[in-house]
Amino acid sequence: MDHRKPFSLVRIGDGENICLAQNSVWPIRDVLKEPWTIKANHGERGVHLPNIRLRNELVQGIRNANVVGILLLNDTRIQAPKRLKRILTNKIFTHFNLSPRFTCDACINRYIPKYKAFWDVLKNRRVLLISQHANEMKRVLVNKYSLNVTGTILFSDYRQTNRVLKEVEMLKNKFDIVLISAGVNAVILAPKIALRTGKVALDFGQGHKNFMKSRTV
Repeated sequence: MDHRKPFSLVRIGDGENICLAQNSVWPIRDVLKEPWTIKANHGERGVHLPNIRLRNELVQGIRNANVVGILLLNDTRIQAPKRLKRILTNKIFTHFNLSPRFTCDACINRYIPKYKAFWDVLKNRRVLLISQHANEMKRVLVNKYSLNVTGTILFSDYRQTNRVLKEVEMLKNKFDIVLISAGVNAVILAPKIALRTGKVALDFGQGHKNFMKSRTV
């Protein structure tokens, strides 16, 4: 942020893997059998499958991101079958020839809210929030952490992507960093926002749940 350069972080978990597997490493019929997909198609994940355009945008998001979070090979933190985690990520990355220059733990969003250093970085920065919980997040960040939240954008579904990107561009002179809690869609939004605005965009996932209850160290 000090150098005013674009930066984006995205994270790949089981949901992203399932969306990326469509007609690549899995046939659509197998994707549609997954419990995650069934929930998604009942409106619980912000996407509906099959959606090959979504898959392709996720691939592009991974290519454009500065840092890509991936799960540990022996991950036990994500409540999903092992076959849907790092094993599937590796197959997908091989299929699409994805080789991120920088990677980190996909669960980084669970840890960083617990550290005072993270909040110190955000102090004196203008923060934009994108989430279906954006207004609730703002109240906590302002009242508990004294952050300068200059904007909130509600987002709950992939079909809102273009509208949200337009809103972000209109606000590009009013924020330094955007925290995105939008499920799978954050992998699409974060790199596009960073490239279009020159700002920092983080796929924050369910990190908002952690900072609403966390104790910093």
